[in-house]
This record gives sequence, structure tokens and C-alpha cells, in this order.
Amino acid sequence: MRTGQIEVRYLASPLRPPRVGIIVPKYGKSAVARNTVKRRLRELVRLELLPVLATRPALDVVVRAAPSAYAASYEMLRLALQKATAQLPGSPGQDLPAQQPLQQGEGAP
Repeated sequence: MRTGQIEVRYLASPLRPPRVGIIVPKYGKSAVARNTVKRRLRELVRLELLPVLATRPALDVVVRAAPSAYAASYEMLRLALQKATAQLPGSPGQDLPAQQPLQQGEGAP
């Protein structure tokens, strides 16, 4: 799912506690700007996304910042994350993606 400021990807998780990763690429910006976006997204995930994930089947979620996230306000990022959260599977009528087994040489030893 993509919004103007973030991209959210998910996969069914074999683990019960939901896991969330945050990716903020450099895009030629300063470390201060990058860390500001990272802190904003981390707080929004804590306040907006984790409570929703606790009520749904286990998912692994990755939130990736787009270049426009650097110029976005906290409120704009919050609205983008809420929009993406509403589209996550697990609510009535939505199916979870199937868990794919690892192929030889991928991930696990």
C-alpha cells in the first residue's frame, strides 16, 4: 500500500507478537532530517499501528518512507499511516497472505 509519504508492506507472521520495521532511506538528506522522520514514524507506529495489529492475526509489517516524507508534517504522516492501516488484512472479509516456505539459500541456515 502506498500513500504520498509512506509505503507499507506486510506478510503473515509465524510469530504471535506483531513485528514492525521502519525504513528511512537517505535520499540525499542530512542525518538530522532522516532521524526526525525515523522518530516520527516510530512514534506513529507505536500509537497508531501496534494497537491495531494487536487485534488482528499476526503480521510482519514494514513501513518505508518516501522522499516526500521529509517535507511532511507529523499530522500528514499520521493520516498516511492511518490510511494504510485501514487497508491491512485481518478485518472481516479480508484474507491473509499465505506464508511462503523459504527456498534453499534464503534466510534460514
